[in-house]
Amino acid sequence: MNYKIDNLQYCKWSREVFKINHEAGLDAVHVTVVYHEDFNEFNSKIEEWNSHFKENADLIFLGKSYKDIEKAKIEKKTAIFFGFQNCSPIEDDINLVEKIYDLGCRFMQLTYNNQSLLATGCFENFDSGVTNFGKEVIKEMNRLGLVIDMSHSAEKSTIDAINLSQKPIAITHANPTFWHAVKRNKSNELLEILSKNDGMLGLSLYPHHLKDGTNCTLESFCEMTAKTVEIMGINKVGIGSDLCLHQPDSVVEWMRNGTWSKSKNFGEGSKKKAGFPKQPEWFVDARGFLNLDKGLSKVGFNKNEIDGILGNNWFNFYKRMN
Repeated sequence: MNYKIDNLQYCKWSREVFKINHEAGLDAVHVTVVYHEDFNEFNSKIEEWNSHFKENADLIFLGKSYKDIEKAKIEKKTAIFFGFQNCSPIEDDINLVEKIYDLGCRFMQLTYNNQSLLATGCFENFDSGVTNFGKEVIKEMNRLGLVIDMSHSAEKSTIDAINLSQKPIAITHANPTFWHAVKRNKSNELLEILSKNDGMLGLSLYPHHLKDGTNCTLESFCEMTAKTVEIMGINKVGIGSDLCLHQPDSVVEWMRNGTWSKSKNFGEGSKKKAGFPKQPEWFVDARGFLNLDKGLSKVGFNKNEIDGILGNNWFNFYKRMN
């Protein structure tokens, strides 16, 4: 069985978006539910998603394990997996880790760009690594089967997390720095360590992560994918598009600043006017998976390898979550 999985989207959710993902043949999508929200605000997000599930039951349902991806394939629906891009909902309470898991969260970043109570983000000047609280949270996440995501984390913190975790971690949406050297992308050394510890990398289609941004070509992206596979192995690479369909530009300020700053000059693309960059024309939305299939074939991948990158590798990672 072949699966198609996008392991990171942060869209303005609507039936239109769910239909696009369905048309793209996505069996599973890891969705960002929280950036900087606290535990109570996360509960409000759950209520919103419950409405989405009720109103779009013909298209989506809440996923909690790899078995739900199998179910989605059979029922021709998309399993939705909840994730956090920051650790804000657990506040400073280790007991909240189990509560967010019980409410459906399956991925959590230890930090989003800045220093958190758990680790250091990629935009800090000094990377102190995983904190004492972070070490305890990693143990608890391992116990529950909650995936550690280090997409926005600094290098030492990421390597610390890989070494501390008893289960494979994920970088759900980022690209290698050899291709595009921005703070959010990852070094060859880090990717090698991630691979040796059975972790997964989701390659991002967000223009700030792409060489030449919006003008990035499909050929360039697929060539980068091939070189990344040379570093990590064919079974450790997937897609985490970081699509933000229909989000208003005002959301960018929330992503960058949350409630910790009154400034408006932090994060990716911050020297420009805050707003979402235009997607490359070959990946406007998830239906661009078809273009990726063709592009990966042109750079030399065979069908089994392409199926792995476009979903099966993530499926196998999900099987190791529990």
